Amino acid sequence: MTHFAMTASALDNVIVVGNSSDDPFAIDLAFSLGQAEDIADLISMKTFANTEFCPRFISDEDDFACIGNKLSGKTVVIVSTSSLIVSRQNLAMRNLLIARAAKENGAAEVVLIEPDLYYSAQDRGPRHDLGETLHERDDSDLKKFDGQPFTAKLYAQMLKLAGVDRVLTVHNHSHSVQRMFTDVFAGNFHNLIPYDIYTDYIRNSNIVNHAADGEGLALCAPDKGARDFVKEMFKRLNLPKAKFVLLDKERSGERKVDIKLHDESETTFEEIDGHDIVLFDDMVRTGSTVVKSCQFLKQINPRRTIFAVTHFYASEEGREKMANPAIDEILTLNTLPTVLNRDVQGRLRRKMVVLKIERWLVKKLCEVLELPITREDSSYQIDMSSTNPRFIRKIWSSDQLHELHPKD
Repeated sequence: MTHFAMTASALDNVIVVGNSSDDPFAIDLAFSLGQAEDIADLISMKTFANTEFCPRFISDEDDFACIGNKLSGKTVVIVSTSSLIVSRQNLAMRNLLIARAAKENGAAEVVLIEPDLYYSAQDRGPRHDLGETLHERDDSDLKKFDGQPFTAKLYAQMLKLAGVDRVLTVHNHSHSVQRMFTDVFAGNFHNLIPYDIYTDYIRNSNIVNHAADGEGLALCAPDKGARDFVKEMFKRLNLPKAKFVLLDKERSGERKVDIKLHDESETTFEEIDGHDIVLFDDMVRTGSTVVKSCQFLKQINPRRTIFAVTHFYASEEGREKMANPAIDEILTLNTLPTVLNRDVQGRLRRKMVVLKIERWLVKKLCEVLELPITREDSSYQIDMSSTNPRFIRKIWSSDQLHELHPKD
């Protein structure tokens, strides 16, 4: 069953491919859109003996009427996610070549969906004109980028030159990247914030317990950078008696962080004693800050501390640190699909739940492209290990099985 209904004519003009033929995220997104053809039947990912990559949109070998125009009038959607096998640099170059192949074979529009936008950490350069920030850049900030390129801008310019017309990403953290991509793509840059996914899951699952108006629930921003996001989450949850707490962090070394209650926090520690606390952030790499924050929050005797994060980089160091009992559960999205791998999750699998967002991205894509859709199911799927204490195993009765498999 497809999860979104579209008119046949609209779907006929949209082609979804990945930058590798077996990317499960791209395959699931294409399926959710209703694409009948397998990605591997639409584009071949050829690598020559000299290691050069050459994508090729597949056509009938006997068709000589549409040479160079196979994609005429089509919208080609390139889905790009990280991989354990292929480097991000390699995948980025593949995006460029696939986009150019699409345009040089007649595509009317090329859309890149890259949930975790590559090179976003390299979001400014060593001069004041290389990156726009919310704060005035001092010499120490400029020095951090001394000698290196403003790589995020180069990537945006290369995508545009290759033929990409529009970029969709998820919860990008960098103001500099957002402004620069918006400029390069003349407004056709869409930073999709997953408020509705988090709101739905928090309200309709048992990850937290609270009264009807939010009594017993507190939302936490780990720093001022996350405050606007968490405040919007607070607004959308529409739980007037829930609490909002703002923390402050001060780095005393490259990986040493000190946490305290921010002077501008609307809630004191005494007011959230015994609450379920959900701490939100856009990404986690080493886990140092989130663990320190949750350890800090544990001083006030919360019932549970939940860490909700959009981009989960499951590094060995991160897995080791976040196994700390200060974090009771981790809620994340599959913007980095490797997080679905139980071996990658490691022992965190016991306290991790992943929300798969392919359906949600299809809905957003159709809104952006003004394609008609009919919502049928939830916009996300839940992936949870059976070792998670909240896992519910479905037990089928014999009557239910008979209903599923009726006799002839």
